Amino acid sequence: MCLGIPGQIVKITDVNRQMALVDVSGVQREVSLECVVDDYFPLEKCVGHWALVHVGFAMSLINEGEAEATLKVLRELGEVQAELLAMKESAPSPPANVAATASPELVAQT
Repeated sequence: MCLGIPGQIVKITDVNRQMALVDVSGVQREVSLECVVDDYFPLEKCVGHWALVHVGFAMSLINEGEAEATLKVLRELGEVQAELLAMKESAPSPPANVAATASPELVAQT
């Protein structure tokens, strides 16, 4: 099952790519705000707001009450810990590591 987990937008990290740092229960991660930013809700208004985060994207904005209620239900289901662990373990690798993790066949083709 895929989850959207509530996180609070802490700061804008890249205006051109619409990226921001989001805090999810103490774990901070850079995510794209591309799906939630528009003329009505510009990038500069995002800091301090809550969003449902899924696979590195803020999918929708929610209020703090919705975030707390969602986190409570997820904790009860035991899903938050699994999602937080997955976020910590899936930190992006620097581009220099790409060849080291590629299959030998792929490396031979380059």
